[in-house]
Amino acid sequence: MLWLKAFHLIFVVCWFAGLFYLPRIFVYYAASEHPQTRAQLAIMSRRLYRFVSPFMYIAVICGIAMIYQNPDYFLYARWLWLKLAGVAFLVVYHFQCGRYVAAINDERDVHGHVFYRFFNEVPVLFLFLIVILAVLKPF
Repeated sequence: MLWLKAFHLIFVVCWFAGLFYLPRIFVYYAASEHPQTRAQLAIMSRRLYRFVSPFMYIAVICGIAMIYQNPDYFLYARWLWLKLAGVAFLVVYHFQCGRYVAAINDERDVHGHVFYRFFNEVPVLFLFLIVILAVLKPF
């Protein structure tokens, strides 16, 4: 169980690194007026999204495996259900990032840098919620 938890945490950290940096690339892309810079940022966003996507899947698989190892506890822990709701939201957020990556690479992005600055803060809020729930197990 400890090895599984360690791998879960490693891949969550790797996934969050991407969730923090990818929207920042969107901000730079939207704020840039130079076509060459925008083209380079589009490539960077596509490569980063492809790189971090497997981390999301592995983190989720490890989490499910931990639940499977002790379902009598985990399936009745209310804090876990709230944590899983937060994770589900982040999975949707991740796929929305993929939509923005596709729009940027197809040169059909319509969002400004201010939108992406707010969008960039979303995973931070969910990280706080998820870590507090996982560590404190308040209910």
